[in-house]
Amino acid sequence: MPRRTLPPPPPPVHLRTWPDRNALLADRGMALEELRRRSLGVHRLLLLWLLGLGGVIGWSLLALPIQMVEDKEPMVIVFGPVCAVLGLGALVPSVIGIVLGIRQDRKIRELTDTWLALDSHPTADSALRSPGLSLCWLLGSFVLCALGLWASFAAAAYAEPGRDSYGDVVLGMGAGLVLWLTGLVGATKAVGHYRWAVRKLTPAAVAGGAHR
Repeated sequence: MPRRTLPPPPPPVHLRTWPDRNALLADRGMALEELRRRSLGVHRLLLLWLLGLGGVIGWSLLALPIQMVEDKEPMVIVFGPVCAVLGLGALVPSVIGIVLGIRQDRKIRELTDTWLALDSHPTADSALRSPGLSLCWLLGSFVLCALGLWASFAAAAYAEPGRDSYGDVVLGMGAGLVLWLTGLVGATKAVGHYRWAVRKLTPAAVAGGAHR
């Protein structure tokens, strides 16, 4: 299947043409594995961090004209608008990318639930729990949240008149907020996946679904 296209949902009952259960389970397993990779793969975590970095760069460029005004830089008239345009050019796509990623995760979750409900194969489905990847997402996001909070509070708490300008405070607090929000998105995803796995993939949940 194309790398940029999510697996389609299972066909309706009247259009299913699997010759036997083994063929159904094979297609089901391939679809679920691809959905798991597209949701929790390391490339998704790195992409989230890259978008967060883009947001920090964009905010830094937006804060630069404020610093130039406070320093009474005469070239602010020329470089101020340029920095604003470049800052928005980095910040806005990063925000859009994160929002689109959240929407894609919702679509992936819906498709996963649809394929999961098609049949039951506990041995193969246990791989969908992905505890290692979930922990990687959680720990990495926790570090990012902590770094963002530290940057925000440090920029405000340790600012000294005459040494730190308002632009420095705006830069530190804004960049820290971007990092914290990026980490929060990743942590929410990790916790959401854990709760979903407990609800859908524990032996009791699988047994309950099989009896319905």
